[in-house]
Amino acid sequence: MKKTFISCAALMAAAFFMSCGGSAPTVKIGVYEPASGDNGAGGKQETLGVQYANSITPKVVIGGTEYNVKLEIVDNESSNDKAVTAASELISKGVSVVLGSYGSGVSIAASDTFASASVPAIGITCTNPQVTEGNDHYFRICFLDPFQGSVHANLAKEEFNAKKAYALAKLGDDYSVGLCNYFKEACEKFGIDVVYETFPDGTSDFAAYVANAKNCGADVFFAPTSIEAAALIIEQANTQKLSIPILASDTWDSNVILASAKGTDLGIYVTTFFVEGSTDSQVVEFVDGFRNYLNTNSTAKTNNGGDDEIAAVSAMGFDAYYTALEALKLAGSTKSEDVKAALPKTTYKGVSGSISFNETGDAVRDVAFIKKVDVSTGKWKFVAQQSVK
Repeated sequence: MKKTFISCAALMAAAFFMSCGGSAPTVKIGVYEPASGDNGAGGKQETLGVQYANSITPKVVIGGTEYNVKLEIVDNESSNDKAVTAASELISKGVSVVLGSYGSGVSIAASDTFASASVPAIGITCTNPQVTEGNDHYFRICFLDPFQGSVHANLAKEEFNAKKAYALAKLGDDYSVGLCNYFKEACEKFGIDVVYETFPDGTSDFAAYVANAKNCGADVFFAPTSIEAAALIIEQANTQKLSIPILASDTWDSNVILASAKGTDLGIYVTTFFVEGSTDSQVVEFVDGFRNYLNTNSTAKTNNGGDDEIAAVSAMGFDAYYTALEALKLAGSTKSEDVKAALPKTTYKGVSGSISFNETGDAVRDVAFIKKVDVSTGKWKFVAQQSVK
C-alpha cells in the first residue's frame, strides 16, 4: 500500500513538472573529429564551429516536440586505427546523426561502423570521393578532391603559366595521395609535367623535398599535407629561399600557417570553402558572432590556436550543425534510420553557400575560394573565386 502511494505521488509530481515546462527530451548529435594527432588543430577548429552553432541554437522542434540538442564529442586521434573505436563510442551513446570528420582517412575507416548501426554521417571537410562512394549513409557538405585538384591545376596554368609542378604527399594518406593524383591528372591535361614524391609517416625534416622541388625546375610546389607537416615545409622553404609559389589545399587554411609564414618571402596559395569579407547579412552575423565567441571563451580561443582568426572549417562546422537540424526536422523523428532517409532531400542555405546533396550524397558545389598569405601582416588575402574551366 505504501509503495503504491509513493509510486502514484511520483507520477503526479512528474506530470506536474512536465506541465509546468519541465525538461525537454534530448536528441544527440555525434561529433566525430580529431582533437589530437596530425590533424588535431584542424579538427578542433571544425568542432568549434559545431559548438558555436549549438550555443546559438541548443533546441530543435522535431515532429511537434521541442528537443534539447546535446553534442557527443569524441576524438578519433587523426588515426585510421582508432577510427572504429571512436565511431563505436558515438553509436553506444545513441546519436541520431554524426558530423565529421576533418580528415578523409578516418571518415573512410569509420564508415562501415556507422553503416552497420544505420547511423548517417555528414562529412564537413572530408573531400576524398571514397567517403561517399558505394554507400547510402555518408553525406558531405564540402567540395571533392577531383574538383579541388583541378582548381589548383587551373591556378598553376592561368596564374603562374607553369610548365612543371612538384607535388608532395604523405605515403599511405588517402587525402594527400588522392589529391596529388587528381592534381597530376588535371595538370597533364594542360601539358604541365608533374614530379610527384611521397614522404613517410613521422617525417620531421623536409629539407630534401624542398631541395628536390627547387632542383627539378618546378614552377609551383603543390603540398596538400596536414597542418603539422605544413609548418615544417614552410620552415624549410623559407630556409632554402624557395621562390616558386606553394599551392596548398583546404588543410592549410589555418592560423598555424599564417604564423609560420609571417615575415617570410613565400607565396602560399590555399583553396578553401569560406572567406570573410562578404556583405551578406548571414555571413556578417556569423563572423561577428563567432569572433566574439572566441574572445569571450578562453577554452574556445585556445582550441582555435590562441587567436580569433576564423578558419573556413569552423564556418563549415557551423553549417553542418544546421544541416543536421534541418534533416531532423524533415525526418520528424530522432531515429537514425529516419534521419538517413531524410538527408537526400535536406537543403540549407548556410554561411558557406547553399547546401544540397546529389545522388551519391555529395554536396552540389562547383566553386572554391583561393586566398594567399599576406606575409607582412600574417593575415589571409582573398585572391579569387574559382571554378574549373
